[in-house]
Amino acid sequence: MARDYYGTLGVAKNATDQEIKRAYRKLARELHPDVNPSEDAQHRFGEVTTAYEVLSDPQKRKIVDLGGDPMDNGAGRGAGGGDPFAGFGGLGDIMDAFFGGAGGGGGRGRGPRSRVQPGSDALIRIGLTLEECATGVDKEIAVDTAILCDLCRGAGTAEGGSVHTCDTCGGMGEIQSVQRSFLGQVVTARPCPVCRGFGEVITDPCQKCGGDGRVRSRRSVTAKIPPGVGDGMRIRLSGQGEVGAGGGPAGDLYVEIDEAPHEVFVRQGNDLHCNFRVPMTTAALGASVPIETLIDGDYDLEIEPGTQPATELVLTGKGMPRLRSSGRVDGRGDLHVHIDVVVPTKLDDAQRELLHDLARQRGEEVPTLANNGTKHGGLFSKLRAKNR
Repeated sequence: MARDYYGTLGVAKNATDQEIKRAYRKLARELHPDVNPSEDAQHRFGEVTTAYEVLSDPQKRKIVDLGGDPMDNGAGRGAGGGDPFAGFGGLGDIMDAFFGGAGGGGGRGRGPRSRVQPGSDALIRIGLTLEECATGVDKEIAVDTAILCDLCRGAGTAEGGSVHTCDTCGGMGEIQSVQRSFLGQVVTARPCPVCRGFGEVITDPCQKCGGDGRVRSRRSVTAKIPPGVGDGMRIRLSGQGEVGAGGGPAGDLYVEIDEAPHEVFVRQGNDLHCNFRVPMTTAALGASVPIETLIDGDYDLEIEPGTQPATELVLTGKGMPRLRSSGRVDGRGDLHVHIDVVVPTKLDDAQRELLHDLARQRGEEVPTLANNGTKHGGLFSKLRAKNR
């Protein structure tokens, strides 16, 4: 008795090829083992697959319409009744085999690829001083990259040469082969080995670039470095990367900043830190002393009388420019000046006598132990509290 292939797919006998294809696609997505691993679903999947193979073949469908069964002789069944899914990795491969997808082990390719391809991005590191990072600078950079061939201007052909359609693939860029499976005829495709997938062949390639449309060369690029950049930041130079094959558009060039250590200032984000040596007498008496900043030149630093060692003075807005993601500078950080009180180590007799006299007047000739902080919450009291 002939099987009801139309009923298996759930379509009418006068269904169009598109309706049959849609019905099979829907059932295959529901019953494929990747989606439904039950034995019943696997059996049903084999049935609907066979039904689609029969009804999608005009000759076999004609036999069905005449009341026969074209599969009674075993034609088109899996060899030996083995795994009906052998040779396919998953549901995607099944769909590709039937409906012409480009992926997996079956299906048709995407046709010839263009000889003109976009270029790759490039990365280069440059060293900058802290001053250059603070003020910004225009840097001339030598870049080894791919540039447009000046002989063929990207065409890839020699003067008088031409490009013709590949005889092997007929301009398709791929070679197709037909294989027989339980699903019917499966078309597979691979890039044409003669034209390498381009679908066309250059008869007389350019002698300078060999038909690639670009050559390797060293060129000079000006990088505009904005104020406020820091170590590890990258500046993007649009269209300054490698020219693509066939004279395709160039990629981007990324310039990565390598900030050199400074002999005076230490950078922490947008703030700067420095040590400032102050004589003992200046720390005691106070004074206005000039200090050289990184960007603004000399600045009069006010040392208050009685300034102690390790005092930190903050100069607001005297640090590094704040660079926003948009490349705009928005204000500046601070400059932190750490006071280092210098105690003299070599004194002559007159200086020593003056200090002795000062000590006598201040009652400081005999050093005493500092208060341990029990009354005022000093260092030692905090340590005791911590250890309790």
